[in-house]
Amino acid sequence: MRLLMTIDELKAFLQSDFPQVSGEFTIEDLGEMRIRMRLNVSERHLRPGGTVSGPSIFALADVAVYLAVLAMIGPQGLAVTTSSSLDFMRKPVAGRDLIAECRLLKLGRVLAVGEVLVFSDGDDRPVARASMTYSIPPKT
Repeated sequence: MRLLMTIDELKAFLQSDFPQVSGEFTIEDLGEMRIRMRLNVSERHLRPGGTVSGPSIFALADVAVYLAVLAMIGPQGLAVTTSSSLDFMRKPVAGRDLIAECRLLKLGRVLAVGEVLVFSDGDDRPVARASMTYSIPPKT
């Protein structure tokens, strides 16, 4: 298997198809069946108490798997999440971006399964662990 999209192509895809969130994420590294992404944490991602909210952590994990899948299959906007599980393991470090380390465990014809570890930038202890399954649309 080989990459069908580059970091620049994934970035352009996000900007055109998901402009409402494209500026929130930075793709830091991309390889076959893996991606590393950053959530550029701002005030809008915080919950009371000053920590990053659960929905923001979920969004980072979900977008990471989505883009890892697209990098392998090409720009198919209709790939969708069909299953997800997220374990919150510790409170993110205040004032730091979040980093998602994603790897695809399975990339089939109709389903892809990914695993994501989320870290506070500069801390090697995971904040959360996610498992996501994506449905891949049939090729037309």
